[in-house]
Amino acid sequence: MLFVYDVRPEVADLVPAIRHVDGTARAQTVRREQSPLFHRLLEQFRERSGVPVLVNTSFNTRGKPIVCTPQDALECFYTSPIDVLAVGSYHLTK
Repeated sequence: MLFVYDVRPEVADLVPAIRHVDGTARAQTVRREQSPLFHRLLEQFRERSGVPVLVNTSFNTRGKPIVCTPQDALECFYTSPIDVLAVGSYHLTK
């Protein structure tokens, strides 16, 4: 997340989770050549929601260490309010 941009006012309501109090957002871009699977996830999310942005944050819950393994991911997923988990080509929903 090397770049900081002003969030345009006309899209600010579409992306409240990424907009800081000063109206900016830290952007990380993904090229298809770098990560084809993740790039496709971004494309599919945009197709369904109209928003070409996902939030990138730490994967852990309060008081727990950051997720490091697929087993950690499953335990965090099933013991938290997370709705969807994508691990590699697997996609889980509650």
